[in-house]
Amino acid sequence: MAALAVGIGAGAGLGAIGFRWLIRAFTLVFSGHADYSIAGGQAHPWLPALGPWFLLLAPAIAGLVYGPLVHHLAPEARGHGVPEVMYAVAERGGRIAPQVSVVKALASALCIGSGGSVGREGPIVQIGSAWGSALGRLVRLPEPRLRVVVACGAAGGIAATFNAPLAGPFFAMELILRDFAVESFGAVVLSSVTASIVGRAALGNAAFLSLPAFSVRSPWEYVLFVALGAVAGAIGVGFTRMLYGIEDMCDWVWRGPEWLRPAVGGLLLGAVLLVLPQMYGVGYPVLDNAIEDKYLLATLVLLLAGKIVATSLTIGIGGSGGVFAPSLFIGAMAGTAFGELAHLVLPQLTTSPGAYGLIGMGAAFAGAARAPITAVIILFELTGEYTIILPLMAAIVVATLVSRALSSDTIYTLKLRRRGIDLDHRPDSSRLTGMRVAGVLEPLPEPLPADTDLATAAHALALSGHGILPVVGADGHYHGCVTAQAVAEALGDEQSRDNVVTDLVVRPPLITRDLPLSDALGALVSAQGTGVPVLDTDGTALIGWITHQTVLAALQPVPPSVNSRR
Repeated sequence: MAALAVGIGAGAGLGAIGFRWLIRAFTLVFSGHADYSIAGGQAHPWLPALGPWFLLLAPAIAGLVYGPLVHHLAPEARGHGVPEVMYAVAERGGRIAPQVSVVKALASALCIGSGGSVGREGPIVQIGSAWGSALGRLVRLPEPRLRVVVACGAAGGIAATFNAPLAGPFFAMELILRDFAVESFGAVVLSSVTASIVGRAALGNAAFLSLPAFSVRSPWEYVLFVALGAVAGAIGVGFTRMLYGIEDMCDWVWRGPEWLRPAVGGLLLGAVLLVLPQMYGVGYPVLDNAIEDKYLLATLVLLLAGKIVATSLTIGIGGSGGVFAPSLFIGAMAGTAFGELAHLVLPQLTTSPGAYGLIGMGAAFAGAARAPITAVIILFELTGEYTIILPLMAAIVVATLVSRALSSDTIYTLKLRRRGIDLDHRPDSSRLTGMRVAGVLEPLPEPLPADTDLATAAHALALSGHGILPVVGADGHYHGCVTAQAVAEALGDEQSRDNVVTDLVVRPPLITRDLPLSDALGALVSAQGTGVPVLDTDGTALIGWITHQTVLAALQPVPPSVNSRR
């Protein structure tokens, strides 16, 4: 796992470098500028006769290229990427098609480079995750570990593209794995560190945003930071609803082939760029200008609304790119506008409006994605200012609470719920109420003595069909269980071939005969084989066996009788 984590981190770091290079190259081709968002509607230097009207054609031409690419080779590369990774980890055992890395990189780079108002973080998460999944499947990892290496790829991608080695692991644990198990954390951190080293070697050690120093002028400002958290959280939810509302509208209007949709929709996106060229691409220079307080209040509000519409339209027409950076952009505009109003009313008590923009970035992301830990860590890494922590935490907690009150879904999970996928769904165990493990016991498989050699154990496990068997000592006391996977791995290692089964024993969750069957269900879900042993009330003697089939049989509803049908 350590070697895989390093390899995945290195690959994710190289992927981030290559992806950023692709975006820069396509931006130069389609706009003639390194970043057109601050070019002010200038003409393409290669096509001066067109003036700014080339903006109408650039997204459509790019759509003609990446539309068929995505449609025929990797449909999951469409959209903002992170929900597909979440689904692969939660429902598909971490399996992601290997071609997703290449298709997502090309499609997203074409989309962003031609003016698509989306971010590069979502794509690099999907690229890194697909790379991790491909390596994990190559070495035939079991599903639990495959999920971890997918998260390693996501962490490495975030760490390299943001130059944020702390934020990468927390993003992966909070959003992709959705838990903070110690076993996973080590591998994810190792991947993140490796990706950061690779990224810094090529891109330098400077943060990609030049943010001003942060300071709190008065303790009373914390009231304003809390209010900003509530406003930004609501805006994050509004962004989520607008995103999927415009996508629904595009679905309702479009009746042609899906591969042509990005090209035709690109004309509409080009019209938006003609009005607001600041929406071209990711827009980090525009975000920088807002934080540095270079825009008037009305301009900030216009850019906020424009980003919501432009990002939603880019995704709605079938574009490929992330929503992480747009949520930061929206939060920066909202926060700076809030800061300008606060400074206008209370000039002696408030710090610069740009400081509120920094807080708004984290709060808006927390409101949209409901990932408060990631939001705090990433803003801290971007600023390098410890003084931001307290106001940032206050605003993000409030933003998260407001988001939860306004919506049961996040910007990521709502995409899946619209397909009928609920990642938080748990099996209905109401039928198990009142039932005990003792009522569904199966005969105990023949236990293995603790001194059984590995070859004999492998033969017994193969015959049992369970993939796991109990182990008992010479005194007949239960020692634990040994799995077919552990025996196979030991037999493949020359240094471990002389071991006996007691060296490989693991302890499944304790299940006793008096345990409610609903509680045993959780233990079976985490079991490495098809069943687990059942012990007596004291938890010392083996008395039986319980399998997934027995619990499923207990969940099966009893068919109604003939009389009840009448």
